[in-house]
Amino acid sequence: MRNIKMLIEYDGARYLGWQRLGDSGKTIQGKIENILTEMLGTKIEIVGSGRTDAGAHAKGQVANFKTTTDMDLTAMRDYLNRYLPRDIIIKELEEVPERFHSRYHAVGKKYSYYVWNTVVPSAFKRNYSYHYPENLDIDRMTAACDRLVGTHDFLGFSSLKKTKKSTVRTINEITIYKEGDLIHFTFIGNGFLYNMIRILMGTLLEIGAGMTEPEYIDSIFESGIRSDAGMTVPSQGLFLDEVYYD
Repeated sequence: MRNIKMLIEYDGARYLGWQRLGDSGKTIQGKIENILTEMLGTKIEIVGSGRTDAGAHAKGQVANFKTTTDMDLTAMRDYLNRYLPRDIIIKELEEVPERFHSRYHAVGKKYSYYVWNTVVPSAFKRNYSYHYPENLDIDRMTAACDRLVGTHDFLGFSSLKKTKKSTVRTINEITIYKEGDLIHFTFIGNGFLYNMIRILMGTLLEIGAGMTEPEYIDSIFESGIRSDAGMTVPSQGLFLDEVYYD
């Protein structure tokens, strides 16, 4: 039995997210599984490193699947890219140990979020950034990021309901880079809760616009209440850049 690791890039604008649903033709996982099943002549299920939301994108999603085929990896990749939609690309295939699991063995992830920060929206950036017209103070947002970095209970920054699982996560780094009207935020951490980055972004934008102070981050950690944090920004500005493994 071979275990094949996949590095995947996709434009999620017209999909319902990563995870396979009843109508598999509208999810990234479903599209890839359908082509793999046709190619190998047997039902294939893939395991992703994690879900991405409807409309979100990936430059470095990782998944794996098991198969008994002796098909060459280059031929396999070329077949997939020939028959997958053009907004889903298999960048690399690699044979890995049988015990490798894309989700359980991931030790960290890097995400980007893009904000189009000017009064006039962009026709070309609309599917790949969030149009936020208010003036944003980078220094205020940077001060808030300093409070987010580290190990904290991020329950208040997630859409999770009651859960028995730990909501403690570590953010190693947050960076903010402005180029013209586009602001690029990056988040690197050991894991992220449901909607966590989108809520962190909503909170940072409200702080940057002067609606709340950077110190308010601390009170959200203390309360753990979702409604204390900022809005959940739309998904189209979110990219999964990289998944880290030991």
